[in-house]
Amino acid sequence: MVNFGKKLAADQVEEWKGYYIDYKLMKKMLKKYVQQTQLGGKDREQVLKEFSRVLDDQIERIVLFLLQQQGHLANRIEELGEQRAALLEQHDIPQVFQLREAYREVGRDLIKLLRFVDMNATGIRKILKKFDKRFGYRFTDYYVTTRANHPYSQLQQVFKQVGIVAVVGALSRNLAYLQDHQGSFLSIYDHPSVTLKDPIIEQVNHAVQKLTHATSFLQFLGQHALIVQEDSQSGSEDLVDDQSYHFMSLLLNLVNTFLYMVNTYIIVPTADDYSISLGAAATVCGIIIGSMAVAQVFSSVYFSAWSNRSYFRPLVFSSIMLFSGNLLYALAYDLNSLTVLLLGRLLCGLGSARAVNRRYISDCVPLKIRLQASAGFVSASALGMACGPALAGLLQIRFKIYSLTFNQSTLPGWVMCIAWLVYLLWLWISFKEPGHFAKSSVNAQPSETGDQVSANLEEGDIAQPLLIGTEGRRDQNAEDNDDNEKLSENSHGPATSIIAAYKLLTPSVKVQLLIYFMLKYAMEILLSESSVITTYYFNWSTSAVAIFLAILGLTVLPVNAIVGSYITNLFEDRQILVASEIMVLIGIITSFRFTPHYSIPQYVLSALITFVFAEVLEGVNLSLLSRVMSSRLARGTYNGGLLSTEAGTLARVVADATITAAGYLGPDLLLNITLLPPLVICVASIAATVCTYNTLY
Repeated sequence: MVNFGKKLAADQVEEWKGYYIDYKLMKKMLKKYVQQTQLGGKDREQVLKEFSRVLDDQIERIVLFLLQQQGHLANRIEELGEQRAALLEQHDIPQVFQLREAYREVGRDLIKLLRFVDMNATGIRKILKKFDKRFGYRFTDYYVTTRANHPYSQLQQVFKQVGIVAVVGALSRNLAYLQDHQGSFLSIYDHPSVTLKDPIIEQVNHAVQKLTHATSFLQFLGQHALIVQEDSQSGSEDLVDDQSYHFMSLLLNLVNTFLYMVNTYIIVPTADDYSISLGAAATVCGIIIGSMAVAQVFSSVYFSAWSNRSYFRPLVFSSIMLFSGNLLYALAYDLNSLTVLLLGRLLCGLGSARAVNRRYISDCVPLKIRLQASAGFVSASALGMACGPALAGLLQIRFKIYSLTFNQSTLPGWVMCIAWLVYLLWLWISFKEPGHFAKSSVNAQPSETGDQVSANLEEGDIAQPLLIGTEGRRDQNAEDNDDNEKLSENSHGPATSIIAAYKLLTPSVKVQLLIYFMLKYAMEILLSESSVITTYYFNWSTSAVAIFLAILGLTVLPVNAIVGSYITNLFEDRQILVASEIMVLIGIITSFRFTPHYSIPQYVLSALITFVFAEVLEGVNLSLLSRVMSSRLARGTYNGGLLSTEAGTLARVVADATITAAGYLGPDLLLNITLLPPLVICVASIAATVCTYNTLY
């Protein structure tokens, strides 16, 4: 992977060369400061002040040049506006076309300027991270705190472009007037629902969105999957996409995701009844539900590695394991064996192919629809989470065929058996293995495909659309290994083990993984013990529990739509992160039973607060994680998606084990005891977020 110093030198606009951040100079200064502080020549406070002044000068030069270029663009638009006013009377169609091209040329130059800002913003972030790496996490915290919110902030001029947005608005308005080839001059103000479909404006808007961290519903959903950070613009990737993409195979991946989530949550409303029927305590439901997650801790790793060589075979294996696991789960009732039931759930967990589903979208789906596919992955998961309990609520019947019992406890297993068998047949008939495996098997491992794509990204072309993918985010926040220009290629490659991946985790990444662990822990406690708690306190039926859980699951998409479309465009991700953590904490606190009487309104309201804001927190958390995580964790077996999956799965395992362990203290204490760990972890995560808040800039 090309380091940032070389990329900056290669991608500079030649005539603007003197206005870019002098990244090489600042790296040399850092090395000099390190030597001076080690020898006692300067203390850290002195270094901090000196380096701040140097960085201020660099940023000021960038900003003044930026303002100058904005003025040039504004003058050109004003001159074109005079020509447009004359055309209003003439209705000369050929001249309208010429004028549109002139406006588009301004748009292309604006894209060059946005690329300039993007490269410098990346350099600023990287040099801040380098200083932190050498001297601890003091400098970024100091610099961002003192500069970002100052009324005369030059730093904000780089990252929040009011002037550029005004130029974009003028350009969009004038192109909209000239959009109709027949000379009918439309107004974007008279038709606010009409979106200007001009390729230049779309490219500009993508660039502005990145600089301002604006997002959309699709982007917000896509970030849940930790897939979109691997997007790119390279022409070579398009060739791979043409050969690899197969719609039915993508659909089969999404169906696998949906069915697995249904399989996970379909037993939640009835797991306590099933454990009682087998002679165990109701709270053993924690072990029954959590055993699937225990196996998933291991299956995530081998499925991630397996996806380096094939997608079809791991999906077949997944289907067979889930069919077998559900069969054992259904038969455990007539065999009167808790061991068989747990073995069935373990087999289901060993069939978790979410790593394959995620990897397929990342490697084999064209860039132009990858964002939609990523959002589809998350939507399929959310829909499966809601459909699982809802389906369990419909299976409230009982009958026997020969010696086999079909009731509310066993029917989830039988239904999922049939579902996975049908899926396996569909998979066998319709799935198409991507062509790049056959080609790469001769010369290299398939995982190199993603690496090559990343390398192609670094070559960049100003004329290409900016930031439709999030390659820039990786460059902005990745650990920069260009201190030593002689570093081997392996130092830029993907992590080759869990230990190697862990070494790439900065404090910011570790805090985001802690937050992810916390929110998954809180959600699992809420969902897994819901049947036991509601039965003990409110005497709810299985159908009532199923409806309650289904309603919780159905909140996922509308909540994400609101956050992704509106909230993230009003506030910074880190602000939403802290607010969501506080709301999750409030939800946990209000869930405690403080009086002998525990009411349904208290339980339902606290559950909604906890679940909804945990969902909000998950989206923002993974968005930030994709930006602060090393680019080396964006690909390979031990990638960021695997790390987040492992963190979430471990949280579920611990939460379910907590439920079973707390059950030995009696149902009266179960609720409060199980809520204590997420309460403590939530407080710790808030404190950790505050400590690393400015490193998320």
